[in-house]
Amino acid sequence: MQNDSEHLTEDWLLDGRVRLLQPANGYRVGVDAVLLAAAVAARAGQSVLDVGTGVGSAALCLATRAPDTAVTGLDTDRSMVRLAAANAEANGLSRRVQFFTGDLMTPPIRLAPASFDHVMANPPYLAQGTVRESPHPQKAAATVESTADLDDWVRFCVLMVRHKGVVTMIHRADRLVHVLQAFSERLGGVVVFPLWPGGNDGPDGKNRKPAKRVIVSGVKGSAAPPSLVPGLTLHRPDGAFTPEADAVVRRGGALVA
Repeated sequence: MQNDSEHLTEDWLLDGRVRLLQPANGYRVGVDAVLLAAAVAARAGQSVLDVGTGVGSAALCLATRAPDTAVTGLDTDRSMVRLAAANAEANGLSRRVQFFTGDLMTPPIRLAPASFDHVMANPPYLAQGTVRESPHPQKAAATVESTADLDDWVRFCVLMVRHKGVVTMIHRADRLVHVLQAFSERLGGVVVFPLWPGGNDGPDGKNRKPAKRVIVSGVKGSAAPPSLVPGLTLHRPDGAFTPEADAVVRRGGALVA
């Protein structure tokens, strides 16, 4: 990627509180990153690792919402990491937010296992060989699994989180069974939080559209049973965000299970 103004766009998250430079072509940041950050209940003094951080969107949203936390991002793409660091600087967050280049299969030695209170991830949603990959290499890497599959992502997240720490992941609802299998083998107290599209539903006003995304979290070292919570409806019939979603996506509120 060429990091000049002709190839980057300036965008804003959290209703202008987070300034984000990102490539004009290829993978583009969406609402998933904002919702993932909102699902991490980081407290003052805690540390968070964002795996597959890209240009730092989720990391910066979390650091903005939780001003006394330290956030670290990891990504395989060196150009994305440089851009994430520039975004942290532009938002005045470089003292609390740092980014590293590395592969979760061979992570940087500076990232010590069991050293984070929270680990969050927005992994590639599609299994390798199931779709035709984008010709844009960065978009393909962000959307389709490569050498690391979903199980590898969960394994790494669990490795990096402390005992009683929390792993949080956003994924496609149609891969929930795979996410739950990977989580339940390593984590307890697993919570499934559906994200309902809402919008133009049936004539009776009920939400009949299935969830397309889910946020799943689990606690390392917990023996608590899994649970399914009501989740969040994103859109009203007119297509605008519901008040509950607006409080998260625009105003920087936390997702409450």
